[in-house]
Amino acid sequence: MMDQFIAFGIVGLSTAAIYAIISSGLVVTYATTGVFNFAHGATGMMAAFAYWQLSVGWGWPVWLALPVILVVLAPLFGILVELLMRPVQGLGDAEKLVMTIALLSGLIALARWIWDPMEPRSLPSFFADRTPFHIGSATVSWHQAMTMVIAIAVALALRVLLFNTRTGVEMRATVDDRALVGLTGANPVRANRVAWVAGTVLAALGGVLIASMVSLDAMQLSLLIVSAYAAAIFGRLTSLPMTFVGAIVVGCMEAYLAGYLPQNEYLPGLRLAAPAILLLIALLIFPHRKLRGRERNLTQVPVPTVRGTIVFAVVIVVFGLMLATVLGEGDLITYGQIFAFGVIALSMVPLIGYAGQISLAQLGIAGIGAVVCANFGAEGQWWAIPLAMLVAGAIGALVALPALRLSGVYLALGTGAIAVVLDRWIFPMASLELFGQEFAFFNMGSANLVGPSLFGFHLDSTAELTVFAAVCLALATALVAAIRRGKLGRRLIALRDSETAYATFGGSLLLMKTLVFAISAAIAGLGGALYGMQLQAVAPEQFNFVAGLGIFLIAVVGGLGVVGNGLFTGSMIAGPMNALVALIPATQNFVQTLPALAGLAYGSGSVDDGVVPSLRERFDGALRNPIAMGSLAVAVVVLWMLRLADLINGYVLVLGIAIAAAAAFGLGTRRGPETYSEPEVPVEWWGLQRPWDENDEEVLERAIATRG
Repeated sequence: MMDQFIAFGIVGLSTAAIYAIISSGLVVTYATTGVFNFAHGATGMMAAFAYWQLSVGWGWPVWLALPVILVVLAPLFGILVELLMRPVQGLGDAEKLVMTIALLSGLIALARWIWDPMEPRSLPSFFADRTPFHIGSATVSWHQAMTMVIAIAVALALRVLLFNTRTGVEMRATVDDRALVGLTGANPVRANRVAWVAGTVLAALGGVLIASMVSLDAMQLSLLIVSAYAAAIFGRLTSLPMTFVGAIVVGCMEAYLAGYLPQNEYLPGLRLAAPAILLLIALLIFPHRKLRGRERNLTQVPVPTVRGTIVFAVVIVVFGLMLATVLGEGDLITYGQIFAFGVIALSMVPLIGYAGQISLAQLGIAGIGAVVCANFGAEGQWWAIPLAMLVAGAIGALVALPALRLSGVYLALGTGAIAVVLDRWIFPMASLELFGQEFAFFNMGSANLVGPSLFGFHLDSTAELTVFAAVCLALATALVAAIRRGKLGRRLIALRDSETAYATFGGSLLLMKTLVFAISAAIAGLGGALYGMQLQAVAPEQFNFVAGLGIFLIAVVGGLGVVGNGLFTGSMIAGPMNALVALIPATQNFVQTLPALAGLAYGSGSVDDGVVPSLRERFDGALRNPIAMGSLAVAVVVLWMLRLADLINGYVLVLGIAIAAAAAFGLGTRRGPETYSEPEVPVEWWGLQRPWDENDEEVLERAIATRG
């Protein structure tokens, strides 16, 4: 028994050594640049695949392939990442977060594009031909011994670099005050570049070392970083010794769970989710310093008008009717997902856009809604949909509890850990009995859903479900708009602007965060139920952590402060991306990288406040022009009728609507004769020289909270 315990301990220590190498690179990058690199694990994944390509695919010797990866490719990639991150160095947490998440999503898509995921690959361990040696009764391979030695060497080298060299002092000082470092004659750009190169090389080294222990799978290797995240949080993203301690805890925990965890149908996923659980516990237990390099970069959140909201809701429903009447069954299954994805994306608007609470678990919570609806709506019970929203909302309220201690990157890590726990442990779990009824998550495979029965009619066709989903998106959009217009919306904006100021003026952080997380999760649960109904059967892979990143990125690019973002995100994900693949199947892999490219464009400042606000500002004149909008509406109806009469095909319909829209917007935005405009009234004369507006109070409150 003791021999077995020692053997598992050695396995755990060898794995811990790899986690220590990877997490130390993460800490070095964050401690120097103030950027938490979510793509750190994906960097190691790419290095592992590149090493496989050189050593196995092309037959290069190890002594040549390994230096090419660690000395040439990894440093070059580190320099590239530094160039990408340089524009966001002085921006807020959101921009930095979006950039690194975009890199994570993009690298996974790129790896699947280059290396076919359906083709199995494996890497031999180092010194596999040498006879293992023994420590007592435990067998130790030379690969395991080498990883431990390398981890110790990395720890010593980093200690010397950071504390005994001028470059190390520059690296540690840069994040606190770049301008001051520059005045001393140091080069902050050089310090950042060294940090990114060092972090990338360590991620690549860890990826190559661990690749022989697992299968070469892009997503699996990238998510191994969750274990490194947990180790880095042990060190509070600053202490290398505590980071190594955290790596030992994570590695040994995984090894002993693999050896001693009871074998039943409920616990196997626990071992896979254990690092994420440990990460969440570490986030909640350990005190965290103020986020390094944190900047405030708050954007204005527009207040939607009642008239505009009603018109937009009608447009959504009409759009659903058009799709349902002009598309066939197969196309409707594909493009009808616009509205389900739109509801899921809309759930981020009150949570992230209004309240500033970052969540990477929205798609996982949508999966909860799908599961609940599948279990209680198997015969079309309409009440299964509000029940799914209620259960998802309750889960969201529970998520809000750790959110009280977390913010920024820490909150993103916490919600990301929850998403990983859901897709690695909860969703694959076997069915269980609740209140005398069997409850199956995905029934160890997939969950089947049917449409609801409403007012004596059973919605079972794809066309009916598409219209139903469009109506649900329209109602959800109206709800989110009403929240923004009301007192709750003003409180959420105040919470986003300054939690301290909000609490100082008597606001309850617990109540407000619990409420907004519950509302957001309930909307996401509705989206998950609609998504399942549209496809009729869904699997846990469709609600996993990585799949949620694409929705998050498109939603951020669209603009999380506007209610129109739901339709925009759904349209982008299920519309042009699917259409491009349908027209040119060879573009499928390229299309998978588009969310990442959009995220990189947003993070670099190419898109200011989001696509939707930018388009609204650009075409505001046309949208307010009754002649232009009336002409566009008539043109759309005429083209729709022609398509229903089968006088034109779908391509002509789309092209005609595009031309009509361009003409309407061109007509509406055409400048007329110059008119006299009243001079701007100073703020102290609001209510005297011009009437007091209902939005003025919010503007003043935000100014006091952010500047005072």
